[in-house]
Amino acid sequence: MDILIKNGRVIDPASATDDTLDILISGGRIADIGPRIADFQGPVIDASRLVVVPGLVDMHVHLREPGFADKETIAAGTRAAARGGFTSVACMPNTSPVNDGPRVMEAMLGEIRRSAVVNVFPVAAVSRGSRGEELTDMAALRAAGAVAFSDDGNPVANSRLMRRALESAGTLGVPVIDHCEDRSLTRDGVMHEGRVSAALGLKGLPAAAEDIVVARDLILGRDTGSPVHIAHLSTRGSAFILGVAKERGVRATAEVTPHHLVLTDESLEKLDTNFKMNPPLRSRADVEGLVEAVRSGVIDAIASDHAPQTEKDKSRDLAKAPFGVVGLETTVPLVLDRLVHKNVISLLRFAELMSANPARILGLDGKGRIAAGADADLTLLNVSRDLTVDKAAFLSKGRNTPFDGWKLKGQAVMTIVGGRVVFPFDWTPPSATGKPT
Repeated sequence: MDILIKNGRVIDPASATDDTLDILISGGRIADIGPRIADFQGPVIDASRLVVVPGLVDMHVHLREPGFADKETIAAGTRAAARGGFTSVACMPNTSPVNDGPRVMEAMLGEIRRSAVVNVFPVAAVSRGSRGEELTDMAALRAAGAVAFSDDGNPVANSRLMRRALESAGTLGVPVIDHCEDRSLTRDGVMHEGRVSAALGLKGLPAAAEDIVVARDLILGRDTGSPVHIAHLSTRGSAFILGVAKERGVRATAEVTPHHLVLTDESLEKLDTNFKMNPPLRSRADVEGLVEAVRSGVIDAIASDHAPQTEKDKSRDLAKAPFGVVGLETTVPLVLDRLVHKNVISLLRFAELMSANPARILGLDGKGRIAAGADADLTLLNVSRDLTVDKAAFLSKGRNTPFDGWKLKGQAVMTIVGGRVVFPFDWTPPSATGKPT
Protein backbone atom coordinates (compact mmCIF):
# COMPACT_ATOMS: atom_id res chain seq x y z
CA MET A 1 0.00 0.00 0.00
CA ASP A 2 1.18 3.51 -0.81
CA ILE A 3 0.92 6.00 2.08
CA LEU A 4 1.83 9.66 2.37
CA ILE A 5 2.94 11.05 5.74
CA LYS A 6 2.48 14.81 5.66
CA ASN A 7 3.93 17.69 7.66
CA GLY A 8 5.86 15.66 10.22
CA ARG A 9 8.96 16.95 11.96
CA VAL A 10 11.39 14.54 10.34
CA ILE A 11 14.50 13.66 12.34
CA ASP A 12 17.19 11.68 10.51
CA PRO A 13 20.69 11.36 11.97
CA ALA A 14 22.15 9.91 8.78
CA SER A 15 21.50 13.15 6.89
CA ALA A 16 21.43 15.47 9.93
CA THR A 17 17.84 16.33 8.96
CA ASP A 18 15.52 18.16 11.33
CA ASP A 19 12.80 19.68 9.19
CA THR A 20 9.08 19.63 8.39
CA LEU A 21 8.73 17.23 5.48
CA ASP A 22 6.43 14.80 3.69
CA ILE A 23 7.36 11.13 3.26
CA LEU A 24 5.93 8.97 0.47
CA ILE A 25 5.89 5.22 1.10
CA SER A 26 5.53 2.79 -1.78
CA GLY A 27 6.26 -0.92 -2.08
CA GLY A 28 7.52 -1.14 1.50
CA ARG A 29 10.18 1.51 0.95
CA ILE A 30 10.53 5.25 1.17
CA ALA A 31 9.85 6.46 -2.36
CA ASP A 32 10.28 10.19 -1.84
CA ILE A 33 10.86 12.78 0.86
CA GLY A 34 10.46 16.51 0.50
CA PRO A 35 8.87 19.73 1.77
CA ARG A 36 5.67 19.21 -0.20
CA ILE A 37 4.67 16.06 -2.08
CA ALA A 38 1.62 16.80 -4.22
CA ASP A 39 -0.69 14.87 -6.56
CA PHE A 40 -1.02 11.85 -4.28
CA GLN A 41 -4.46 10.25 -4.16
CA GLY A 42 -3.87 7.51 -1.61
CA PRO A 43 -4.17 7.41 2.20
CA VAL A 44 -2.58 10.37 3.99
CA ILE A 45 -1.38 10.43 7.61
CA ASP A 46 -1.31 13.89 9.14
CA ALA A 47 1.85 14.13 11.25
CA SER A 48 1.74 17.90 11.70
CA ARG A 49 2.06 17.66 15.49
CA LEU A 50 4.31 14.62 15.51
CA VAL A 51 8.00 13.77 15.23
CA VAL A 52 8.95 11.16 12.62
CA VAL A 53 12.16 9.20 13.25
CA PRO A 54 13.73 6.17 11.56
CA GLY A 55 12.15 3.01 12.91
CA LEU A 56 13.55 2.38 16.38
CA VAL A 57 15.85 -0.62 16.85
CA ASP A 58 16.15 -2.36 20.22
CA MET A 59 19.35 -4.36 19.96
CA HIS A 60 18.97 -6.26 23.24
CA VAL A 61 15.71 -8.13 23.85
CA HIS A 62 14.84 -11.48 25.42
CA LEU A 63 11.80 -12.96 23.67
CA ARG A 64 12.16 -16.19 25.71
CA GLU A 65 10.93 -18.43 22.89
CA PRO A 66 11.62 -21.31 22.45
CA GLY A 67 11.51 -22.80 25.91
CA PHE A 68 10.10 -20.14 28.21
CA ALA A 69 6.69 -19.23 26.78
CA ASP A 70 5.38 -18.72 30.32
CA LYS A 71 7.62 -15.64 30.49
CA GLU A 72 7.26 -14.26 26.95
CA THR A 73 6.50 -15.28 23.40
CA ILE A 74 7.58 -13.90 20.06
CA ALA A 75 3.98 -12.86 19.41
CA ALA A 76 3.51 -11.02 22.71
CA GLY A 77 7.00 -9.57 22.79
CA THR A 78 6.81 -8.13 19.29
CA ARG A 79 3.38 -6.64 19.95
CA ALA A 80 4.92 -4.94 22.99
CA ALA A 81 7.77 -3.76 20.77
CA ALA A 82 5.35 -2.30 18.21
CA ARG A 83 3.45 -0.49 20.92
CA GLY A 84 6.71 0.82 22.29
CA GLY A 85 7.73 2.25 18.91
CA PHE A 86 10.28 -0.39 17.90
CA THR A 87 10.24 -1.58 14.30
CA SER A 88 13.12 -4.00 14.83
CA VAL A 89 14.45 -6.00 17.77
CA ALA A 90 17.47 -8.27 18.18
CA CYS A 91 16.67 -11.32 20.32
CA MET A 92 19.24 -12.91 22.58
CA PRO A 93 20.07 -16.64 22.35
CA ASN A 94 19.52 -17.76 25.95
CA THR A 95 16.45 -19.79 25.05
CA SER A 96 15.85 -23.51 25.52
CA PRO A 97 17.40 -24.93 23.46
CA VAL A 98 20.05 -22.26 23.18
CA ASN A 99 20.25 -20.70 19.72
CA ASP A 100 23.61 -22.31 19.00
CA GLY A 101 23.01 -24.07 15.68
CA PRO A 102 21.21 -23.70 12.34
CA ARG A 103 18.36 -26.04 13.34
CA VAL A 104 17.39 -23.92 16.32
CA MET A 105 17.85 -20.79 14.24
CA GLU A 106 15.59 -22.09 11.47
CA ALA A 107 12.88 -23.10 13.95
CA MET A 108 13.07 -19.68 15.59
CA LEU A 109 12.87 -17.89 12.25
CA GLY A 110 9.84 -20.00 11.35
CA GLU A 111 8.02 -18.80 14.48
CA ILE A 112 9.13 -15.24 13.78
CA ARG A 113 7.58 -15.44 10.31
CA ARG A 114 4.35 -16.82 11.76
CA SER A 115 3.80 -14.50 14.70
CA ALA A 116 6.11 -11.46 14.80
CA VAL A 117 4.61 -8.06 14.01
CA VAL A 118 7.99 -6.28 13.84
CA ASN A 119 11.36 -7.26 12.40
CA VAL A 120 13.19 -9.77 14.61
CA PHE A 121 16.92 -10.35 14.10
CA PRO A 122 18.37 -13.31 16.01
CA VAL A 123 21.63 -13.09 17.94
CA ALA A 124 23.30 -16.51 18.05
CA ALA A 125 25.36 -18.00 20.85
CA VAL A 126 29.13 -17.63 21.02
CA SER A 127 29.62 -21.07 22.54
CA ARG A 128 27.71 -24.32 22.33
CA GLY A 129 24.98 -24.29 24.94
CA SER A 130 26.41 -20.94 26.07
CA ARG A 131 28.64 -22.97 28.36
CA GLY A 132 31.82 -21.12 27.42
CA GLU A 133 33.71 -24.23 26.38
CA GLU A 134 33.47 -24.67 22.60
CA LEU A 135 32.77 -22.13 19.87
CA THR A 136 29.63 -22.51 17.81
CA ASP A 137 29.85 -22.84 14.03
CA MET A 138 29.67 -19.10 13.53
CA ALA A 139 29.81 -19.25 9.75
CA ALA A 140 26.82 -21.60 9.62
CA LEU A 141 24.88 -19.47 12.10
CA ARG A 142 25.68 -16.31 10.19
CA ALA A 143 24.47 -17.94 6.98
CA ALA A 144 21.30 -19.01 8.81
CA GLY A 145 20.51 -15.43 9.85
CA ALA A 146 22.52 -14.39 12.91
CA VAL A 147 23.30 -10.65 13.04
CA ALA A 148 25.69 -10.94 16.01
CA PHE A 149 26.98 -13.42 18.59
CA SER A 150 26.55 -13.38 22.36
CA ASP A 151 26.41 -15.67 25.37
CA ASP A 152 24.41 -12.96 27.15
CA GLY A 153 23.47 -14.08 30.63
CA ASN A 154 26.49 -16.37 30.61
CA PRO A 155 29.61 -14.19 30.34
CA VAL A 156 32.45 -15.55 28.23
CA ALA A 157 34.92 -16.22 31.03
CA ASN A 158 37.67 -17.84 28.99
CA SER A 159 39.82 -15.14 27.38
CA ARG A 160 41.20 -17.51 24.75
CA LEU A 161 37.67 -18.45 23.70
CA MET A 162 36.68 -14.79 23.58
CA ARG A 163 39.66 -13.99 21.38
CA ARG A 164 38.76 -16.80 18.98
CA ALA A 165 35.15 -15.63 18.95
CA LEU A 166 36.22 -12.11 18.02
CA GLU A 167 38.49 -13.42 15.27
CA SER A 168 35.75 -15.61 13.81
CA ALA A 169 32.99 -13.02 14.07
CA GLY A 170 35.32 -10.38 12.64
CA THR A 171 35.86 -12.40 9.48
CA LEU A 172 32.08 -12.61 9.12
CA GLY A 173 31.68 -8.86 9.59
CA VAL A 174 29.50 -9.04 12.68
CA PRO A 175 30.10 -8.05 16.32
CA VAL A 176 30.43 -10.11 19.46
CA ILE A 177 28.11 -8.72 22.14
CA ASP A 178 29.44 -9.47 25.61
CA HIS A 179 27.80 -9.42 29.02
CA CYS A 180 30.83 -8.26 31.00
CA GLU A 181 30.95 -9.85 34.43
CA ASP A 182 33.71 -11.63 36.33
CA ARG A 183 31.64 -14.23 38.13
CA SER A 184 34.42 -15.10 40.53
CA LEU A 185 33.65 -11.67 42.05
CA THR A 186 29.86 -11.75 41.78
CA ARG A 187 28.94 -15.29 42.80
CA ASP A 188 25.73 -15.28 44.90
CA GLY A 189 25.49 -11.51 44.53
CA VAL A 190 22.08 -9.86 44.74
CA MET A 191 22.66 -6.15 44.10
CA HIS A 192 25.38 -3.56 43.59
CA GLU A 193 28.13 -3.79 46.18
CA GLY A 194 28.11 -0.57 48.17
CA ARG A 195 26.62 1.28 51.10
CA VAL A 196 23.06 0.03 50.48
CA SER A 197 24.01 -3.64 50.11
CA ALA A 198 26.04 -3.41 53.32
CA ALA A 199 23.13 -1.81 55.19
CA LEU A 200 20.75 -4.51 53.95
CA GLY A 201 23.20 -7.33 54.63
CA LEU A 202 23.08 -8.53 51.03
CA LYS A 203 25.93 -9.98 48.96
CA GLY A 204 27.06 -7.41 46.43
CA LEU A 205 28.06 -7.41 42.76
CA PRO A 206 31.05 -5.06 42.65
CA ALA A 207 31.53 -2.57 39.83
CA ALA A 208 35.03 -3.97 39.39
CA ALA A 209 33.54 -7.25 38.12
CA GLU A 210 32.23 -5.38 35.08
CA ASP A 211 35.19 -3.05 34.62
CA ILE A 212 37.71 -5.90 34.54
CA VAL A 213 35.94 -7.79 31.74
CA VAL A 214 35.19 -4.63 29.75
CA ALA A 215 38.93 -3.87 29.81
CA ARG A 216 39.76 -7.43 28.73
CA ASP A 217 37.28 -7.36 25.85
CA LEU A 218 38.56 -4.01 24.60
CA ILE A 219 42.15 -5.22 24.73
CA LEU A 220 41.18 -8.33 22.74
CA GLY A 221 39.26 -6.13 20.33
CA ARG A 222 42.37 -4.01 19.88
CA ASP A 223 44.54 -7.06 19.24
CA THR A 224 42.14 -8.76 16.80
CA GLY A 225 40.84 -5.63 15.07
CA SER A 226 37.33 -7.11 15.35
CA PRO A 227 34.22 -5.25 16.47
CA VAL A 228 33.25 -5.77 20.10
CA HIS A 229 30.03 -4.50 21.60
CA ILE A 230 29.56 -4.10 25.37
CA ALA A 231 26.06 -5.05 26.48
CA HIS A 232 24.17 -3.05 29.13
CA LEU A 233 27.18 -1.06 30.39
CA SER A 234 26.45 0.03 33.95
CA THR A 235 29.48 1.61 35.64
CA ARG A 236 31.29 4.92 35.25
CA GLY A 237 34.57 2.97 35.27
CA SER A 238 33.50 0.96 32.24
CA ALA A 239 32.39 4.13 30.47
CA PHE A 240 35.80 5.68 31.11
CA ILE A 241 37.63 2.58 29.83
CA LEU A 242 35.43 2.54 26.74
CA GLY A 243 36.14 6.19 26.03
CA VAL A 244 39.88 5.63 26.21
CA ALA A 245 39.66 2.59 23.93
CA LYS A 246 37.69 4.53 21.34
CA GLU A 247 40.23 7.36 21.41
CA ARG A 248 42.89 4.77 20.61
CA GLY A 249 41.01 3.38 17.63
CA VAL A 250 39.51 0.19 19.06
CA ARG A 251 36.42 -0.92 17.12
CA ALA A 252 34.23 -0.80 20.19
CA THR A 253 30.60 0.13 20.81
CA ALA A 254 28.35 -0.07 23.84
CA GLU A 255 24.74 0.18 24.92
CA VAL A 256 23.11 1.35 28.12
CA THR A 257 19.61 0.68 29.45
CA PRO A 258 17.09 3.29 30.60
CA HIS A 259 16.97 1.77 34.09
CA HIS A 260 20.71 2.26 34.53
CA LEU A 261 20.30 5.90 33.50
CA VAL A 262 17.50 6.83 35.90
CA LEU A 263 17.64 4.48 38.92
CA THR A 264 20.22 3.82 41.63
CA ASP A 265 20.86 1.00 44.10
CA GLU A 266 18.96 3.03 46.69
CA SER A 267 15.80 1.74 44.99
CA LEU A 268 16.48 -1.67 46.57
CA GLU A 269 16.02 -0.34 50.09
CA LYS A 270 12.37 -1.46 49.94
CA LEU A 271 13.47 -4.97 48.84
CA ASP A 272 11.24 -4.81 45.74
CA THR A 273 12.36 -7.51 43.30
CA ASN A 274 11.26 -5.40 40.32
CA PHE A 275 14.43 -3.41 40.92
CA LYS A 276 16.64 -6.51 40.73
CA MET A 277 18.49 -6.90 37.45
CA ASN A 278 21.93 -7.85 36.20
CA PRO A 279 23.97 -5.70 35.81
CA PRO A 280 22.49 -4.30 39.00
CA LEU A 281 21.40 -0.75 39.63
CA ARG A 282 24.56 1.11 40.57
CA SER A 283 25.50 4.16 42.64
CA ARG A 284 24.42 7.72 41.94
CA ALA A 285 27.96 8.48 40.76
CA ASP A 286 27.68 5.64 38.23
CA VAL A 287 24.36 6.98 36.95
CA GLU A 288 25.86 10.44 36.52
CA GLY A 289 28.82 8.95 34.67
CA LEU A 290 26.57 6.99 32.32
CA VAL A 291 24.37 9.99 31.55
CA GLU A 292 27.48 11.99 30.68
CA ALA A 293 28.73 9.15 28.46
CA VAL A 294 25.40 9.19 26.61
CA ARG A 295 25.52 12.97 26.26
CA SER A 296 29.13 13.05 25.08
CA GLY A 297 28.83 10.22 22.55
CA VAL A 298 30.96 7.60 24.31
CA ILE A 299 27.90 5.31 24.54
CA ASP A 300 26.44 4.38 21.17
CA ALA A 301 23.00 2.96 21.86
CA ILE A 302 20.15 2.72 24.32
CA ALA A 303 18.60 -0.74 24.57
CA SER A 304 15.87 -2.07 26.83
CA ASP A 305 17.39 -5.43 27.88
CA HIS A 306 13.74 -6.52 27.97
CA ALA A 307 13.85 -9.55 30.30
CA PRO A 308 10.38 -10.76 31.28
CA GLN A 309 9.97 -13.01 34.31
CA THR A 310 6.84 -14.64 35.72
CA GLU A 311 5.04 -13.02 38.61
CA LYS A 312 5.53 -16.21 40.62
CA ASP A 313 9.31 -16.09 40.19
CA LYS A 314 9.53 -12.38 40.95
CA SER A 315 7.40 -12.82 44.09
CA ARG A 316 10.24 -14.69 45.83
CA ASP A 317 12.38 -12.87 48.34
CA LEU A 318 15.04 -10.58 46.94
CA ALA A 319 17.93 -13.01 47.35
CA LYS A 320 16.15 -15.80 45.43
CA ALA A 321 14.15 -13.89 42.81
CA PRO A 322 15.56 -13.93 39.26
CA PHE A 323 17.22 -10.91 37.71
CA GLY A 324 15.48 -8.94 35.00
CA VAL A 325 12.99 -6.20 34.13
CA VAL A 326 10.81 -5.56 31.10
CA GLY A 327 11.40 -2.49 28.99
CA LEU A 328 9.92 -2.57 25.50
CA GLU A 329 6.90 -0.45 26.49
CA THR A 330 8.71 2.02 28.77
CA THR A 331 12.03 2.75 27.05
CA VAL A 332 10.82 5.49 24.70
CA PRO A 333 8.82 7.44 27.31
CA LEU A 334 11.70 7.21 29.79
CA VAL A 335 14.30 8.45 27.32
CA LEU A 336 12.08 11.26 26.07
CA ASP A 337 11.08 12.34 29.57
CA ARG A 338 14.40 12.01 31.38
CA LEU A 339 16.90 12.84 28.64
CA VAL A 340 15.25 14.77 25.80
CA HIS A 341 12.90 16.95 27.84
CA LYS A 342 15.66 17.65 30.35
CA ASN A 343 17.94 18.80 27.49
CA VAL A 344 20.54 16.11 28.12
CA ILE A 345 20.25 14.98 24.50
CA SER A 346 18.53 16.34 21.38
CA LEU A 347 15.92 14.53 19.33
CA LEU A 348 18.61 13.99 16.71
CA ARG A 349 20.78 12.25 19.30
CA PHE A 350 17.71 10.28 20.49
CA ALA A 351 17.24 8.91 16.97
CA GLU A 352 20.95 8.16 16.70
CA LEU A 353 21.02 6.22 19.98
CA MET A 354 17.82 4.29 19.33
CA SER A 355 17.82 3.76 15.59
CA ALA A 356 20.78 4.79 13.44
CA ASN A 357 23.55 3.43 15.67
CA PRO A 358 21.91 0.08 16.57
CA ALA A 359 21.14 -0.49 12.88
CA ARG A 360 24.75 0.31 11.97
CA ILE A 361 26.25 -1.87 14.71
CA LEU A 362 24.12 -4.86 13.66
CA GLY A 363 24.59 -4.24 9.94
CA LEU A 364 20.88 -3.88 9.22
CA ASP A 365 20.82 -2.62 5.64
CA GLY A 366 17.98 -0.23 4.89
CA LYS A 367 17.27 0.43 8.56
CA GLY A 368 18.04 3.43 10.75
CA ARG A 369 17.63 6.17 8.18
CA ILE A 370 14.96 8.16 6.35
CA ALA A 371 15.95 8.41 2.71
CA ALA A 372 14.65 7.44 -0.70
CA GLY A 373 15.19 3.72 -1.17
CA ALA A 374 15.45 2.91 2.55
CA ASP A 375 13.02 0.50 4.18
CA ALA A 376 9.78 2.19 5.20
CA ASP A 377 10.36 1.51 8.90
CA LEU A 378 9.25 4.63 10.76
CA THR A 379 8.26 5.61 14.28
CA LEU A 380 5.93 8.55 14.92
CA LEU A 381 6.30 10.22 18.32
CA ASN A 382 4.09 12.56 20.27
CA VAL A 383 6.77 14.09 22.45
CA SER A 384 4.25 16.16 24.45
CA ARG A 385 1.77 13.44 25.39
CA ASP A 386 1.53 12.69 29.10
CA LEU A 387 1.20 9.09 30.23
CA THR A 388 1.23 7.05 33.40
CA VAL A 389 2.98 3.67 33.24
CA ASP A 390 0.47 0.92 33.97
CA LYS A 391 1.97 -2.54 34.04
CA ALA A 392 -1.49 -4.14 34.04
CA ALA A 393 -1.97 -2.77 30.52
CA PHE A 394 1.34 -4.11 29.14
CA LEU A 395 1.16 -6.26 26.01
CA SER A 396 4.28 -8.13 27.10
CA LYS A 397 3.57 -11.19 29.24
CA GLY A 398 6.05 -9.75 31.73
CA ARG A 399 4.88 -7.31 34.39
CA ASN A 400 8.24 -7.00 36.15
CA THR A 401 8.81 -3.26 35.79
CA PRO A 402 10.26 -0.81 38.32
CA PHE A 403 8.36 2.05 36.65
CA ASP A 404 4.74 1.18 37.40
CA GLY A 405 2.86 4.38 38.22
CA TRP A 406 5.55 6.72 36.88
CA LYS A 407 4.23 9.83 35.11
CA LEU A 408 6.19 10.52 31.93
CA LYS A 409 5.99 12.81 28.90
CA GLY A 410 6.33 11.52 25.35
CA GLN A 411 5.56 8.24 23.63
CA ALA A 412 5.33 6.45 20.30
CA VAL A 413 1.90 6.81 18.69
CA MET A 414 2.45 4.98 15.40
CA THR A 415 4.85 2.25 14.28
CA ILE A 416 5.31 1.45 10.59
CA VAL A 417 7.20 -1.65 9.45
CA GLY A 418 7.92 -2.14 5.77
CA GLY A 419 5.26 0.39 4.87
CA ARG A 420 2.60 -1.31 7.00
CA VAL A 421 1.14 0.28 10.12
CA VAL A 422 1.61 -2.30 12.87
CA PHE A 423 0.62 0.02 15.71
CA PRO A 424 -2.04 1.14 16.52
CA PHE A 425 -3.25 -2.41 15.95
CA ASP A 426 -6.72 -1.27 14.95
CA TRP A 427 -5.46 1.27 12.39
CA THR A 428 -7.29 1.21 9.07
CA PRO A 429 -6.28 3.25 6.02
CA PRO A 430 -8.22 6.47 5.67
CA SER A 431 -10.23 6.91 2.52
CA ALA A 432 -7.95 7.45 -0.45
CA THR A 433 -8.80 11.11 -0.96
CA GLY A 434 -5.36 12.54 -0.61
CA LYS A 435 -6.56 14.57 2.36
CA PRO A 436 -4.83 14.22 5.74
CA THR A 437 -6.62 12.34 8.51
